[in-house]
Amino acid sequence: MLVQKSHRHEVVTLEHGSFLASETVRVCAARCTSSSGALVTRRSEVLPQWVEPGSVYGYDIEVRVGIQRFVHHLQREEIRQDLKARYGIFPSPGEVSAFAASFIRHLEALHRRRAPAIREALARDGGYPLHIDATGEDGRGTLFIAYAGWRGWVLGSWKISTERADLILPHLRELPASFGAPCAVLRDLGKAVILAALGFVKKLGRKIPIISCHQHFLSDVGEDLLESSHDELRNLFRHWKIRPRLRTLARDLGRWIGPKIASLRVDVSNWAEEATEHRLPEGPVGLATVRSLAQWALDYSSDGDHLGFPYDRPYLHLYERCRMVRRAADAFRRRPIKDGVVRRSLKRLSKILDPVITESSFSRVAKTMSNRAKLFDELRAALRLNPKSSAEPKPDPNTVPAVQASAELRDIRKALDALTRSLRRRRPERGPAQDSRKAIDIILDHLKRHGRSLWGHVIQMPVRVGGGIRVVARTNNQVEGFFHQMKHGERRRSGRKVLSRDFEVLPAGAALAYNLNHPDYVNLLSGSLEKLPEAFAALDQSNRTRDRKRSSPDPLELETFSASFPQADRRIVRADRLRRIIEDAARSRAPRLNLASG
Repeated sequence: MLVQKSHRHEVVTLEHGSFLASETVRVCAARCTSSSGALVTRRSEVLPQWVEPGSVYGYDIEVRVGIQRFVHHLQREEIRQDLKARYGIFPSPGEVSAFAASFIRHLEALHRRRAPAIREALARDGGYPLHIDATGEDGRGTLFIAYAGWRGWVLGSWKISTERADLILPHLRELPASFGAPCAVLRDLGKAVILAALGFVKKLGRKIPIISCHQHFLSDVGEDLLESSHDELRNLFRHWKIRPRLRTLARDLGRWIGPKIASLRVDVSNWAEEATEHRLPEGPVGLATVRSLAQWALDYSSDGDHLGFPYDRPYLHLYERCRMVRRAADAFRRRPIKDGVVRRSLKRLSKILDPVITESSFSRVAKTMSNRAKLFDELRAALRLNPKSSAEPKPDPNTVPAVQASAELRDIRKALDALTRSLRRRRPERGPAQDSRKAIDIILDHLKRHGRSLWGHVIQMPVRVGGGIRVVARTNNQVEGFFHQMKHGERRRSGRKVLSRDFEVLPAGAALAYNLNHPDYVNLLSGSLEKLPEAFAALDQSNRTRDRKRSSPDPLELETFSASFPQADRRIVRADRLRRIIEDAARSRAPRLNLASG
């Protein structure tokens, strides 16, 4: 080997700091060439373990930035300050973004490289239940993931333009070759996901249960049962402007009371504890009490479980509270109130709430909704999807003993069968109970369409892993929780509540970064997080071209062709040149086409 060239360049790593590397490149003396036609050369074997050829910053910097960005969700400036304080390195904001993008490309490639080891680990478990779901913000940045339920690992993540079966199915078909066929598929009730799961299992040619998420099933039934009456009740409250008028009353009384409000709160509490008859106190305490009555009606959200509609019915809770306050006001007004200001304030409160009592539409809609809510709660009790107290520990579905989980599933199925028989008996065939008949039909129709897919959770383990059974989770809450965690982290990083832009530019591989929170996955990937830079370096040395950007196209560019207005199109559509062309064409005097003549 002869010396071809020697050159020096700066290198910066966390381990060694900043130093000047002097590298000698040698070439074959006989001018031998490789299969690609390039001369056979020999470079330093040590330097590429620290830094990618042609780069200044080391792999360990890239890994630290990537973990800080995608696992801890720090902002660019926070990452820069961390590197400066700990290591005396202060890269530019653009370099931090480049490190993060490079980290995701390396992580995706290493995930694919370690697929055989991941597959072996999943096989030792007896397979894996495949959870599939997608998320996005305002129809943008749709992220579809495949999730191994028993391990809690993301096996694959892809950006798709919209949730459609023809976009989902090709990605699902990538999984068996890399990680083996799943033992079950857990999905929601979206039409696209249902079709994609059916096509996926059909292609495998195996008897794999496709299970509907119980939580999504219950939510779908609840929305069909309660949404129309809940919307009608909400529109009634909006028509009579009851909430804004109650708020105005509370503010007016607060201003009237003034700075004494703090001490009067104590007086109101004492009155509520000691009152033995329906008589309001006089003076400022009476005004503060009327104010508290209005505020109590407005605090209707505290009656729910904070699980969202249809589990919470906020406007039904508001109706019930307004009706109780209005009747309480009648009771207070029966006793003489000497203070004219208190008397007028109570009368004003009663007048605001009068429509809840006098308008028959309120009681009619509330009665319909209450009756339907009872049916929904029966279904919810049969499926045992009841909320737990925040103080009560929630068991991990992967740690519940299989025998116990299997027995619970049998009990749930018996309860659901019993409810189905009961609903059929209670269904009125004729008469005025039209809404009751319609509500029961909604539940029975959902059970008919999805009842078969609600079961299949008990998986028989192969003999090679010891036999026995394992149970798939009944809900897709693991994936829903994963998406919640991801969005919470992105909101923390960006400071924005609406993540439309953030999810549109977020790389699909960001979901894989959450696997780094699992020590068993990290052990398969690189042994430890400290060895992740070495794994990235070995990956580049083995089979990577120098320009990874060109060999790893942006998945957004591959699949957003079916989106109505993807980000890449906006630069073209919003260009002044296109606007001028359209305006010139619109002003032109070209002969009008006779469309009727064809």
